[in-house]
Amino acid sequence: MKTHIFAFLIVLSLISGITAAVSSTGFTVLLDDTSYFLPPAPVATIPVPLELALTFSSGPFVPLTVVSTTTKGFNSADVSSMTAEYLKSDDVFQEGFQEALYIQYTGNQTLNAPEISSGNFSNIVLTNAVPGSPAPLPPGPYFVNTVGQIYEAWRLYSDTNGAFTESVIANPAGEFYVLPAGIVGQNLALAVPSRLYFTPTEEKPLAGVRIGIKDIYDIKGLRTSNGNRAWYWLYPPANTTATPVQKLIDAGAVIVGKMVTSQFANGERATADWVDYHEAFNPRGDGYQDTQTSSSGGGAATGAYPWLDVSLGSDTGGSVRGPAQAQGIYGNRPSHGILSLEHTMPLSPVLDTPGLLARDPLIWATTAKAMYGTNLTLSTAYPKSILTSTWPTSVDTVANTLLIDFLANVTAFLSANTTAYNVSATWISDNPSSAPLETLLNITYPILISQQQIPLVRDPFYTDFAAAHSGRRPFVDPVSLVRWAWGEDSSATVEEAVANKTAFMTWFNTTVLVPDA
Repeated sequence: MKTHIFAFLIVLSLISGITAAVSSTGFTVLLDDTSYFLPPAPVATIPVPLELALTFSSGPFVPLTVVSTTTKGFNSADVSSMTAEYLKSDDVFQEGFQEALYIQYTGNQTLNAPEISSGNFSNIVLTNAVPGSPAPLPPGPYFVNTVGQIYEAWRLYSDTNGAFTESVIANPAGEFYVLPAGIVGQNLALAVPSRLYFTPTEEKPLAGVRIGIKDIYDIKGLRTSNGNRAWYWLYPPANTTATPVQKLIDAGAVIVGKMVTSQFANGERATADWVDYHEAFNPRGDGYQDTQTSSSGGGAATGAYPWLDVSLGSDTGGSVRGPAQAQGIYGNRPSHGILSLEHTMPLSPVLDTPGLLARDPLIWATTAKAMYGTNLTLSTAYPKSILTSTWPTSVDTVANTLLIDFLANVTAFLSANTTAYNVSATWISDNPSSAPLETLLNITYPILISQQQIPLVRDPFYTDFAAAHSGRRPFVDPVSLVRWAWGEDSSATVEEAVANKTAFMTWFNTTVLVPDA
């Protein structure tokens, strides 16, 4: 018996009227064991000469290096010098991109391929302009497809320390979406563009600076979790970007992802307090030290990843300073009110501030200037007086020895005077009719963070979740629940706490934080 097989192709849309939209979300490729993400939109299109077309037999993309020159005598030695510098300064570029060379010659003479055909490049493409592009492409690594479309190369890194909640990327219009890529590593993949694409300017001082954002700040097009899974899925993607994040974007920063935070920015300790999400892993020591919170992801990632430059955290009661200390990096709490915090989850509006974490103090300073603007004052003068509070004086432990040596080194470097200072005793001496600090400030902070967050975060969250889930309450980690319950049961008020905070702040600013004469 013969078996006949017939195949029919039926265009169902012609019958049912159904249409479907298919769009590219980008491409993931492997170049010499290194993973790259290619954004979906090409940045330019070039003619594909025959010798380059023949190299596509092994795949749809060929790695390409772009260089620019106005020099008539441009040759292989110049190319070698340029690519050596690329390898030194850029973590995205690698030798594999030397399979093809794209020369953007903007001079007014003729440059011939034989002049530069020797060297490490097997294919040379010459041009006097980039078709369809108003300006030459930035130098660096790219990929080109069979029809001559050129794509940027974004290197993929694994979030090995579990510091990010979501990896993101922006389209040419500046709209953010979740990165559709993954690599080996049991964690998210983060994509970073070549540093060679960017040149900082006065208008864009952060051009190419890679920054992670604590997941309490809204970014248009992305969901915010505030460290709570129910919150993430209850609310739609944000339609506005938080002010501190927008300042960074406007200055040219590259936002690579949203970062782990303890739930609702409350202080949590690993790992008992963390339920919805796991605390990030501290890169120091054996890798299992507490990162400190609530800017856990920012501290861990900035300390662990050389490919990340800065992280944006928040500091209400130490949430940047703690992770900075635990990871051995730079972090700051600015003056309160230095920058507005619209579209940012509040813990205590009278204490909340946006702070930055960085390994390099110069990168920190550049980022701080861009974000805080004219509200920031930076000084190059060193203080001449150091006040120590509860600082060790005996070398009876290894830790105390390190602290004493550190203080001695700083004092010598600054040519400063060091004085032991008792904050509580000085307060009583200056304010004999006031309660001791231990009494005055005992519950000031917990009252502010609980009683201010309840109406601003908890109550609307409970109401919205109940409306969407038949009256149920969302799951909330233990620390937030305990703090909210304590705040509700306390007879102390926000007004009293603010008055106590203000009294201490005024005294401290005029007594302790007095500028050198």
